[in-house]
This record gives sequence, structure tokens and C-alpha cells, in this order.
Amino acid sequence: MSSDSNGTKDRPGFLRRSWRAFNRPSSRFGVGILLLAGVVVGAIAWQGFHVVVAETSSLEFCTSCHEMEAYVYPDYAESTHYSNSSGVRAICADCHVPKSFGPKMYAKIRATMVEVPRHFMGKLDTQEKFDSHKLELAERVWERMQANNSRECRDCHSYTAMSEELQDRTARRRHSVEYREQTGKTCIDCHKGIAHTLPETM
Repeated sequence: MSSDSNGTKDRPGFLRRSWRAFNRPSSRFGVGILLLAGVVVGAIAWQGFHVVVAETSSLEFCTSCHEMEAYVYPDYAESTHYSNSSGVRAICADCHVPKSFGPKMYAKIRATMVEVPRHFMGKLDTQEKFDSHKLELAERVWERMQANNSRECRDCHSYTAMSEELQDRTARRRHSVEYREQTGKTCIDCHKGIAHTLPETM
């Protein structure tokens, strides 16, 4: 550590001071108290993180922007994913946000980095703009679902839980293991336009 012309020592740099604070126990508080405080702060931060993730996955949050409320929600509200005889409702996150942590965080980051800027740039702020991009948006989702074997569909729908007696012959054949293995098809290949109407340009 060098001294200036008055004989006073230079103060350690920020990184060195930070490392010392991290590496040496506090003279005021014991190590146990510091560890306990760290656990409490960490638990509060973790819980807060989960609250934010849950809130940003709610139907209310998803439909809070103009584009979703005006152009996407009306389609969805008329679909069987919204209202059906069994009373089970699938919301946006059920189809568009993975359940497992890693893919879920990727989806959240992608939405933050891609979808939010598009909202503020006004890319879809009119019906005409939305309609002109609808096929592009749909194909992007379809490709993602094909790549992950319709993972989000299978979070709710199970082949083993399907009753063959309640399905017609075509459905029984296409849901069979043999058909899926032979064709490589997944749910979205046959079930497009379920929660949203298909683009008119298809």
C-alpha cells in the first residue's frame, strides 16, 4: 500500500475491501449470526422470486397489455381451453410457459428480451399489424412445440389416461404409439387452432 506526499496511506480499492468484508467475520457479529441472517435474507429473496414468477404467469398479467387483451384474449375466451363441460381451464402459462425450472426461466427471459421490446415499439398495436404477423407468431410457437414434443400439451394430457372408447377410429389410430413412432408427429401437428383461431393466410 503506497503513501501520498503527506504520509497518509491510500485506502484499499473497492474490490479488495469487498473481498475482506466477505472473507473475514465481522468484529461486531458472530459467524453464526451472519449465516442465519444470510439464510433469512436468501429465503425471503427466493420466496419473492417465486411470487414474481407466479404473478407474471397469471391470466390477468398475460392479458394486461393492449395486444393480448384486444387481439388474443377474445379468441381464447371462445375456446374449449377457456370454457368446457369439465370446468377445467387452461390459461396462457399452461401452454406457453414450461413447468420445469430451466425451460421456464428461458421462456421468461425470452419474453422479457423479445416480447416486451416489441410491445413498446408498437409492432402489434393495431389489428392490421397483428393480423399481418399472426402466421409468423403462430409458426414460431408451433415450431417450438414440435421441437419439445408438445411438452406443455403433455403436462395436462396423458396418452395413458385417454379412453379409447370415447375416441373415434382416427383419433385412436393417431394417438397410438405405433403411429407416433412411425410419423414422428406430436400433439401440435394435428391440434393447431385449438386455443386461437388459425391465421387467415394459412
